[in-house]
Amino acid sequence: MHYAVIYSDEAIETFGSIGNQLQAKWDEKEVNEFRKRTFKVIDIISNFPLIFQAVKNSDNIRKAFIHKNCSMFYKVGDIRIEVLFFWDNMQDPIFME
Repeated sequence: MHYAVIYSDEAIETFGSIGNQLQAKWDEKEVNEFRKRTFKVIDIISNFPLIFQAVKNSDNIRKAFIHKNCSMFYKVGDIRIEVLFFWDNMQDPIFME
């Protein structure tokens, strides 16, 4: 089954914020590679939503590793996936795993 993917307002905001951080540190090639990886992961979870590890105490919220510096959290529903937000892995852990 192919799941539809929707994005929360926070996902859009945090994706842009992390993209801006990357642009400040790296050149456009690395930023584009980050974007490609992100959309590849989203394509994977739309077909295999349970492929990534569930966060502690929640079976339907999962953490997808995008890059060593960034992860994406998403919620699996019956017919769709909601991308909740992107997380800079250099920050304090958001969930104990």
